[in-house]
Amino acid sequence: MDEILGIAISHPERVIYPDTHITKERIARYYAGIMDWLLPGISGRPTSVLRSPEGIGSKGFFQKHPMQGLKHTGHVRLREENGEVDDYLCPATPTSIIELVQFGVIEFHPWAARATSLEEADYLVFDLDPGDGLSWRDVIEAARHVRERLADDGMRSFVRTTGGKGLHVVVPLHSQCAWTDARQYAQAFAKRLASADPSGFTAKAAKHERVRRIFIDYLRNSRGATSIASFSLRARAGATVAMPLRWEELGKCAGPATFDIDTAPRRLKRLRGHPWEDFDRLMQSPPRQGREATME
Repeated sequence: MDEILGIAISHPERVIYPDTHITKERIARYYAGIMDWLLPGISGRPTSVLRSPEGIGSKGFFQKHPMQGLKHTGHVRLREENGEVDDYLCPATPTSIIELVQFGVIEFHPWAARATSLEEADYLVFDLDPGDGLSWRDVIEAARHVRERLADDGMRSFVRTTGGKGLHVVVPLHSQCAWTDARQYAQAFAKRLASADPSGFTAKAAKHERVRRIFIDYLRNSRGATSIASFSLRARAGATVAMPLRWEELGKCAGPATFDIDTAPRRLKRLRGHPWEDFDRLMQSPPRQGREATME
């Protein structure tokens, strides 16, 4: 039984990605190798995980509550929307990440709030999901358009691949933004964008609304919602990775599967700093009439 960061990996030879023969051990070693990049976006946040213990060829499942047998992974007790109180996974250390991988976790989906301030969102996520008939270039242009419209509101934004078909445009907030304010602004922004360009965008989730349009999904900006963590693997063919980019890099990104378990570590070794420089120091409020961003 192999041991990685002090965690014994059972069945390390088990193939998790049948198309590329990527094993459980390799997934654990991927996360161990990029831990300094991954952990800051997860640590101290309630986190839902996608588990596929038998591999992505079998049906995986999301889990947000601690599973029996965890010894190194913390949890936070919180009140859910229905009023019930329960424990949520809240990993905080490299060992906890690898322990979760040992339990079959592939994907990490943190809250946009820390356990120390659960009622306050500290970023927004706009998920740009392309409908049938659109190219990757269309998705890139849509993300740039979203960036410009956010800038009109005085909001600076950042971009990442999702490891799926689309892109995330992410907006850091200040640490005292109530969920109601975050949700209301995200919804209003998405609907305003769709109204101004109805041939290019829709804020409606229905499949027939998305044909040759970008669905701008704002629903990740409510209490308890999650989105994929930067640098997380996806449980998809090719072992793709959600990768933050500099805006000037976006045009050079060849497609949604550009970054995977092989290419992501190579990119990180070449970087001199985080692609989202200043993300954690940028203090912004969802505007009512547009505001300037300020730095701490």
